[in-house]
Amino acid sequence: MTTSNLPVAQARTRAVYKNISLWTLQGWIAMFFIAAGYAKLTEPMTNLITLMGWPAVAPENMVRGLGLVELVLALGVLAPLASWRFGRPLLLTAAAGLIVMESTMLVIHAVSQDVGLAVVNLVLLALTVPVFLGRRAA
Repeated sequence: MTTSNLPVAQARTRAVYKNISLWTLQGWIAMFFIAAGYAKLTEPMTNLITLMGWPAVAPENMVRGLGLVELVLALGVLAPLASWRFGRPLLLTAAAGLIVMESTMLVIHAVSQDVGLAVVNLVLLALTVPVFLGRRAA
């Protein structure tokens, strides 16, 4: 390898690591929201109230609808697996939707002083924002 090829090889290696990192984050995000959405759609409200607390003050239709939104957005995060050309816009839309949802829930949980759920949303934001920014630039 000559010195003139070294920067190209380093750039390629960085791009590969960035891609692997972004896919790892996308997988974690999708796993979390598929599980959360599935739980909100299938668990009895008494279980959801015990687990999270906030469904006690929300209409059941809203909780179920939020579960459906979470499932759809999680699948959108994985859309590039089917086709990068068509999946990338879906990924960016889903990531933006998740960022809006996570930010909103962070504020709601912080205002209601539910520190545990606020921290969860903060961590989810820390996973989703790099995916959005990293895939937007790709």
